[in-house]
Amino acid sequence: MDPLTLFALANGAVSAVKAGCKLYKDIKGAAGEVKDILKDLDQQFNKQYEGKPVPVEARKQLQQEKARIVELSKKDPGDIYAEIGEQLSVYFENQSKCIAIWEEEERRSKEVYTGDASIGKRALQRVLMTKKLEHMDAELRELMVYHSPPELGALYTDVQKMMEKIGQEQKVAIAQKMRDDAKQAKQRRRQLNKLWGQFCTGLIIIFLCSFAGFMFAFIIEDRITKYPHLGTSIIPRSEFARRVDEWPYKYTGR
Repeated sequence: MDPLTLFALANGAVSAVKAGCKLYKDIKGAAGEVKDILKDLDQQFNKQYEGKPVPVEARKQLQQEKARIVELSKKDPGDIYAEIGEQLSVYFENQSKCIAIWEEEERRSKEVYTGDASIGKRALQRVLMTKKLEHMDAELRELMVYHSPPELGALYTDVQKMMEKIGQEQKVAIAQKMRDDAKQAKQRRRQLNKLWGQFCTGLIIIFLCSFAGFMFAFIIEDRITKYPHLGTSIIPRSEFARRVDEWPYKYTGR
């Protein structure tokens, strides 16, 4: 579990919640009589440009706003409400995972660190991301509790309480998993180091055997060149064998 990935997921969920809250308020605003809302838009538009030439762009924007109101009136606020709740769960889940990972890393900071990033860089990363999460949490609470319909504020409170309980349970599980992963990684490093040592030892043995074989062959070839009377076999011919070869050979028949 990478904290940067979890942070990105939490940030994406916050953006989705903000968009959902705005859409929910727009739908609630368009929940009345659509004809009255469209009529009110026309009255405001005509009053603004009374006695003045109406720009083409302004008329185009009016038509777009009318189309948006009509489209919003067709949507069900309950669907948006459920989507906001789902994205809230995603946010709080990834937030709690980030915090759990950082707390476990803080606990392990007293151990010897062998990772790629420096200890200072990792500590700074934790501090900055914690501040950003706190800012997102405050911004989300402000939006849903104070600047949204009451039901969204209640939704935020209910989801937060539920995810706090789940987060505490997940914190223990995540910490244990990180310890198990660290232990397994340590064992894998030991096994890899052992295999590497065996591989290097094997290479050295093969090299030494090859070198010894080469030297043995070189010595035999040198002996054959310098002392041809000793024969061409690996084992030099003895003095007795050479004398036997020099004896006259007589065919005695059967």
